[in-house]
Amino acid sequence: MRLVLVGPPGAGKGTQAEFIAAHLSVPKISTGDIFRANVSQGTPLGVEAKRYMDAGKLVPDEVTINMVRERLAEPDAAEGFLLDGFPRTTPQAAALDKLLADLGTALDIVLELVVDDDEVIRRLSGRRTCRGCGKIWHVEFDPTNRDSICDRCGAELFQRDDDKPETIAARLREYAEKTAPLVDYYGAQGKLVGIDATGPVEDVTVRAIDALRSYGG
Repeated sequence: MRLVLVGPPGAGKGTQAEFIAAHLSVPKISTGDIFRANVSQGTPLGVEAKRYMDAGKLVPDEVTINMVRERLAEPDAAEGFLLDGFPRTTPQAAALDKLLADLGTALDIVLELVVDDDEVIRRLSGRRTCRGCGKIWHVEFDPTNRDSICDRCGAELFQRDDDKPETIAARLREYAEKTAPLVDYYGAQGKLVGIDATGPVEDVTVRAIDALRSYGG
């Protein structure tokens, strides 16, 4: 099965991607992993991407898509894959469709993790990071025994700028502008399936797998 996972920041894409990919016995492919691999290995695409990143610029779609093309052409992706974090825009989605057509295949399904903005802000703004060991806690879902003190190493906890409500709201606005249109794009192709991404992680996984079963996954 070849699928894409979409949803707003805080929807749990990374966690669900791991479980779903394992269930389907396909590789989980994220653009973050692809970038890191190309940069660390010093590939021509990695060198080009690093040049943009070092300059504080966005890596052009063409470079990203060529990295994805090379990754999807690897043997472990021949029988299927799960893409997490790509595509992020409708031009990238169109490029992915063309890329897959060139490889003689196509996406089977696009799974949307549906969660409202208030829930995203609740999830992300409650995170606290340990200054010592780096473990992430949550004031509601995974609290420490002592307020603002890490249970693991005893160091102070802090709230990252990325986890502040105003930053999360800005990320959600960017998602609505750039990534949410993917829902319409894939909906028009009849490939979009949305699932409720609220509640315990295990419940969301069950919903996702049940949705995929109807598509033969």
